Amino acid sequence: MQDRKVRVRFAPSPTGPLHIGGVRTALYNYLFARQHGGDLIFRIEDTDSGRFVPGAEEYIIESFRWLGIQFDEGVSFGGSHGPYRQSERRDIYKKYVQQLLDNGKAYIAFDTPEELDAKRAEIENFQYDASTRMQMRNSLTLSKEEVDKLISEGKQYVVRFLIEPGRDILVDDLIRGEVRINSSILDDKVLYKSADELPTYHLANIVDDHLMEVTHVIRGEEWLPSAPLHVLLYEAFGWADTMPRFAHLPLLLKPIGNGKLSKRDGDKLGFPVFPLEWHDPKTGEVSSGYREKGYLPQAVVNFLALLGWNPGNDQELMTLDEMVKLFDLSKCSKNGAKFDYVKAAWFNHQYLIQQPDEAWAPAFDKILKEEGINATTEQETEVVRMMKLKVIEYVDGQGNKRKRNISFPSDLWPLTRFFFVAPESFDREDKFIRKNWTETTADEMTQFCEVLTNIQDFTVEGMKAVVDPWAETSGLRPWNAWRICLVGAGQGPDMYELAAFLGKEETLKRMRFAIDYLK
Repeated sequence: MQDRKVRVRFAPSPTGPLHIGGVRTALYNYLFARQHGGDLIFRIEDTDSGRFVPGAEEYIIESFRWLGIQFDEGVSFGGSHGPYRQSERRDIYKKYVQQLLDNGKAYIAFDTPEELDAKRAEIENFQYDASTRMQMRNSLTLSKEEVDKLISEGKQYVVRFLIEPGRDILVDDLIRGEVRINSSILDDKVLYKSADELPTYHLANIVDDHLMEVTHVIRGEEWLPSAPLHVLLYEAFGWADTMPRFAHLPLLLKPIGNGKLSKRDGDKLGFPVFPLEWHDPKTGEVSSGYREKGYLPQAVVNFLALLGWNPGNDQELMTLDEMVKLFDLSKCSKNGAKFDYVKAAWFNHQYLIQQPDEAWAPAFDKILKEEGINATTEQETEVVRMMKLKVIEYVDGQGNKRKRNISFPSDLWPLTRFFFVAPESFDREDKFIRKNWTETTADEMTQFCEVLTNIQDFTVEGMKAVVDPWAETSGLRPWNAWRICLVGAGQGPDMYELAAFLGKEETLKRMRFAIDYLK
């Protein structure tokens, strides 16, 4: 095993949108592969044809493209171990099903759903295993002639794995250590169905991992109960020497309460559980996505990486390259990780403030257009610059300077609306307005309007050169009242910068409206 090149795989089923827990599994596979100079395979497990959802496969691929998680081979990526879509590997699986049957490791069962239901009603906690298989209609209880006749008549059947009871099975897990399970608790799993000529997950998974030379299987904790069965299958095929190492990741848990994270949790608390927005082709329901909510892919990846893994230091913000260097499966938790959606927003804030101003323009432009505002890219970039993305400074009702964090581009609109929409009214009960608009303010602002009207160079420097000396000579301090006129509240950037952005005509228009409204 040590001489083999590391090869891992991520193998989703196209049954709907990609859950954020699946994204984390793929990310951990990616980090492990890159750290060891190995390959990451993208495989589509679509043997359950009844659950296939159109568009799901394309959605999954687009999600990873957005997240920046790159695969080395697989569906849509090519490679020498294909085909990588299980529905295209029917003939391969048939060969290995027959091998198990020929070697007495599996058997054919003809039990109908009605017969199985009857047996469940007869036997409490019924399980198709060594204690019940001889009571059923299968190739162990029927003669070869009867079996051949049923098959020739087109009777549907399944192939079940023959599990011998009373044996301790060892699963050597890279995260959980040695896990021992007795084979007596396992049932004779269905490996193949004649109805659609496709294998079940268990057989297809083992055959594909072997033929694609997978060395490590890193997957969610929910698959841990299947691991003993997979060990037995590797042995049944004679592949024990090339069996991959297992690593079962902790579950992503609800932010509040107990249990696995679900879409319902996200709907209730207002956060996405899918990387991209998903439009269900069957119901028409639209589910929110991290991309459309305004998350940056780097922030999502960084946040997910730390849900169940600790790099061993206090570092929280990491690039993908840094994660690759630090990643260690042995430092993954055995316990589930609470999904802290507030922390996810914090990560997004940290990455947003590192973005250059112009990088905000596309997202900000979308928000403005939704509000019916047409602005140039230069105007959008200028607004972002003035609001100082890291923390937006504003003055509260008591005149104290405060800072407001911005986690998403959408957070900008209520804080920047005044750049594009003039105040239409003023709240006379607002503490900032009551404090800074007195009986003499209307007259002072009227004087100030005259000063601004006579300024030819309405740039920051041009205004400062005229207004500062006038304020010094007159003894007036127009800044807070001026802010009320232009913004309507105690928030916003430097007043010279705001006025320069609005231009002389709009600045004077807002001031005259405020004077008439408030005097």
